[in-house]
Amino acid sequence: MERVTIRTSKHREVVDITPEVEQVLNRLKFKQGLCHLFLMHTTAALGIADLDPGTDLDMLDAFEAMMPKLKYRHPHDPDHVTEHILSTALGVSLMIPVENLRPVLGTWQRIVLFEFSGPRIREIVVSCIQE
Repeated sequence: MERVTIRTSKHREVVDITPEVEQVLNRLKFKQGLCHLFLMHTTAALGIADLDPGTDLDMLDAFEAMMPKLKYRHPHDPDHVTEHILSTALGVSLMIPVENLRPVLGTWQRIVLFEFSGPRIREIVVSCIQE
């Protein structure tokens, strides 16, 4: 098991973490099996996405548009609830197949971190399951 630290720079952003995952796979010499990523935070999420120019902003706009404007009851900070809901809805873990030391991804697919409450330092636990 390894940990990857990602430093985000904006309040809301999409960060391509594919290179960091590939570095872990190479460091572990993990050739084939499954790679599990687990994000240890409740105001961010993980996903697989196309990162053509502007697509990241389109996704963030769409996520914001999906969130209803309700009177939230979160005692810590009601304005912070949408970040928690997005994290829960999108998810904080991914399972990715690995072949020849690399994640098996489609042509346009990238492994991404969705930041909803940055800038922050985010930690991801990486576990590899040998096939």
